[in-house]
Order: sequence, then structure tokens, then C-alpha cells
Amino acid sequence: MLQLRVFGAPARLTDAAARLDGMDGVRRVLVITAAEPDTAVLWADVRPAAADEVLATLDHLEVGQDDYILARLDVVAPSDRRLLGGASEGFAWVQVLGEARANARPLARFGVLMAVAGVIAALGVIAENPILIVGAMAVSPDLLPICAACVGLVGRRLRLTRQSLVTLAVGLALAALLAGIVTSVLDLFDVLPTKYNANVSFLHGLTNVDYSTVLIALSAGIAAMLAFETRASLAVGVAISVTTIPASASLGVAFGVGAWSRGLDALEVLGVNVAALLASGSATLAVQQLAARRYSAPGRR
Repeated sequence: MLQLRVFGAPARLTDAAARLDGMDGVRRVLVITAAEPDTAVLWADVRPAAADEVLATLDHLEVGQDDYILARLDVVAPSDRRLLGGASEGFAWVQVLGEARANARPLARFGVLMAVAGVIAALGVIAENPILIVGAMAVSPDLLPICAACVGLVGRRLRLTRQSLVTLAVGLALAALLAGIVTSVLDLFDVLPTKYNANVSFLHGLTNVDYSTVLIALSAGIAAMLAFETRASLAVGVAISVTTIPASASLGVAFGVGAWSRGLDALEVLGVNVAALLASGSATLAVQQLAARRYSAPGRR
């Protein structure tokens, strides 16, 4: 459930309340006098599926973006959400777009986490330790720019898509770079395990392109997009990183010891995985958007 608050002149908000009260998916519309003179507050509960139409109505009424707040409300009781919002929570494009914009920028924290993931994954590749690889996946936040790019593609927002892809590329490059640096330093001081061979990897299934590579990445893209729209992104992020972090680490480790052919193989896997993630994530979002439009169409409410 979403909660809408609009601030403005009482007469203007009364007109807005009349418009919103007649919309499907909008409940409990109230106009309350505020403490400031000649100011009122409009309150309303909005189902996510109706959020885009509500914002379009506010824009038509020339309500400024600084004069309203649309926030998610965690409903504790009653347990039956239908009492508040209808048959289902639905899909809110405006919410997904907001999340995408927030995660498309190459923030310093994102870069640090990707670098740390690269170091951990590199040690996992060198020591052939799957636990370290899984740990690196848990650290990596690459799900966020991947999903932001999907939102940009589906929404035809070139700037958002470009920004997200740049952030993703920078993050994966940092992971590979740190993996390569760690490997080079260990090799320089002759600390690499004597049995280590860059051309023979226990991660063969994740560093060589085959049918499973594409299927795993396509499945991960669906899970990524669905998780991005909820609060499960942190947990599902581990599954998404299985398609990116091992390949990035293998790329860096291979280049760190001069195994160029093996590094190019890992780079190929990384490219295929990212392309499949973007394709299936975008398709998932497009299907949801289409379903939401059909549900909100006249005669289907």
C-alpha cells in the first residue's frame, strides 16, 4: 500500500480530492486543515497499480513535485490486504523507476563493494574454494545497476540505461582489476599455490559458454527483476552474481598470471551473461507493465 500526501491551498486540494476519490485503487481520501494559514493536506491510500494514474492526475492539476509525497506504507493489520487495496498489491512503474534512478549512479560504496567482491572471489578461484566464491557473490551489489538498466530499456530512457550500464561496467572492471592485482602480488612474492593452474579451473561451468550459461543467466535475470521490485534484492543478489562475479574474478586472475586465452574465455562468458540478464530482466518488466495496463483498462477493474 502507498500513502499520498499533498500540500496546498484548501480549495485546490478539495478539487484534487474529488478527482482522486473517483479513481479505482484510491481509498480514504481526506483533506485536513494544516497549521499554516490557508494551507491544507490531502491524504489518500493508493494501491501500487493506481500510482501512475494518480501521479498523472496530479501533474494534470499542476501540482508541483515539491508539494506531494508518495511513500510505501507497511500494513501491519488487518492481515487481509484486500480491505485496504483491492484484490492485489499490483505493479507501480513509478516505484520501480524511482528505485532504478537511485541505483544507476556509480556511488563510491558500490565501487568499494565490487572491489572487495573481486578480492574475495580471486582468492576463491586461486584456492579453489567455493565458499569464498559464494561470499564474494553475497558482497557484490551488481544486481542493482543491472535491474536499473532493464528499467531504462523498457521505459525507453536512454540516459538511465547509459548511466546504469556505465555503473555496471565500472563495477565489474573494478572486480576484475582487483582480482588481477591480488593475483599479481601473490605471484610476485611466490605465494600462489604450487598446484594452481590458470588454464584448469574448477569453475569450468561458469567460465565457459555453453547452453547452461545462457539458461542460468536468463533465469537469474527474471529473479533479479522480481526481487528488485520488492525487498528481496539483497538475498536474490547472490543468485544474480553467480553469473558475473566468478567470470570477473577468473578474468582478473587469468590476466594476473598472463593466461590471456583463459582470460578472454572468462570475458566472453561475462559478456554473454550480462546480455542474457538484461534480456530476461527487461522482458520480465515489460510483461508486468503490460499486465498492469490491461488490469487498469476500463472493464477490467
